[in-house]
Amino acid sequence: MIIKDVLCPFCGCLCDDLAVEVENNKVVDVKHACKIGASKIMGHDRIKAPMMRDDKNGEFREVSYDEAINESAKILANSKRPLLYGWASGICEMMKKGVLLNEEVGGIIDNTASVCHGPSALGVHEKGLPTGTLGQFANRSDLVIFWGCNPVQAHPRHMSRYSVFPKGFFASKGRKSRKVVVFDVRKTDTAEMADEYVQVNPGEDYLVLSALRAVVADKADVVPDSVGGVPKEKLVELGEAMKGAKYGMVYFGMGLTQSRGKYKNIDNAVSLITELNAYGKHSILPMRGHYNVTGFGQVCAWETGFVNAVDMSRGIPYYNPGETCSNDLLMREEIDAAFVIAGDAGAHFPAQSIARMGKVPVIQVDPFHNPTTEMANIVIPTKVSGVELEGTAYRMDAVSLRMRKLVDVDFPSDEEVLDKIIAKIREIKGASS
Repeated sequence: MIIKDVLCPFCGCLCDDLAVEVENNKVVDVKHACKIGASKIMGHDRIKAPMMRDDKNGEFREVSYDEAINESAKILANSKRPLLYGWASGICEMMKKGVLLNEEVGGIIDNTASVCHGPSALGVHEKGLPTGTLGQFANRSDLVIFWGCNPVQAHPRHMSRYSVFPKGFFASKGRKSRKVVVFDVRKTDTAEMADEYVQVNPGEDYLVLSALRAVVADKADVVPDSVGGVPKEKLVELGEAMKGAKYGMVYFGMGLTQSRGKYKNIDNAVSLITELNAYGKHSILPMRGHYNVTGFGQVCAWETGFVNAVDMSRGIPYYNPGETCSNDLLMREEIDAAFVIAGDAGAHFPAQSIARMGKVPVIQVDPFHNPTTEMANIVIPTKVSGVELEGTAYRMDAVSLRMRKLVDVDFPSDEEVLDKIIAKIREIKGASS
């Protein structure tokens, strides 16, 4: 059986044109996907049963779902400052339950944006986001800029589907219709494919953006001979090219969000795009990583008013990045329990945060073994969203799409596990009161 129009549960492109062949309730082939997306859908060695770490020898032993869920509920119910982290590789329906769980335990819920595009949200708070949809960009853009991102490696089908190669209504010649420019600190694979590569000194993106804004404002006379390692002549040339574009598009990644300047880089980039809209149509979009990290921002904002790092210890949502983000809490040693779901803190947090997380009980909910498993006390395997479970996910441009179920498995869904943990916590707290 061939299932068509399948969404890929890998990256923020959320490609929706896959064809998946299923035989005897098993995926046997995936067409149109990148190698990474196909690998995830095909599946690999997964956690086969719930596990708890033995207090005596530190080794895992298999337990029942009820035992793992009940013990997880006890840890969270008795915790004074639990961190609920991850929420990027799962469906929106699960995320809503996560916000409810955070309310029940008075913890902090934070997603993977803390270590990638959290600064993007702060920049948008200050300046808004002149943006659109990937379909609009594919049909209209004649100038494409990748700034601090490398889609060839991180979003393998982005250039072929949305940004560089597709033939569009106003870009009928595809790649030949577009000028592609890459701003980055090193020559990436994406830069190798671009018409122009602009090397920026590490941590000096803000200065380069400011110089481009001066050029766009016809104030090139105030620009020094070199800014951020880029000659003035090149900055003037690029600024004029931006002003002359019919539809300019800037895609930015962690080269902007996690370098010196952080959210102020995004503030400056958005300001540049806003000013360019006096000359033509221009948009900007963050290159989101996990396939539904954008969805968590949407769900959390609906439920709490904030996109991530929401502290419910006061009984009302409190949000203050720099104080309530995961690594801030870990560095201050405030956390006394960690619940990691649909994310991998062990792979992406700084070593100091990992060391401090290792001192508290860690609960992991995930289909697959990953670095977080190595520090977990309880591991609960669940269904793979978009393969074994249907649900809603948001593409990087905040367009919601429906993920499909391809095969049946005996594992519970994230949502079912969260429901049971919430019910048990209510039971524990009811008994104690």
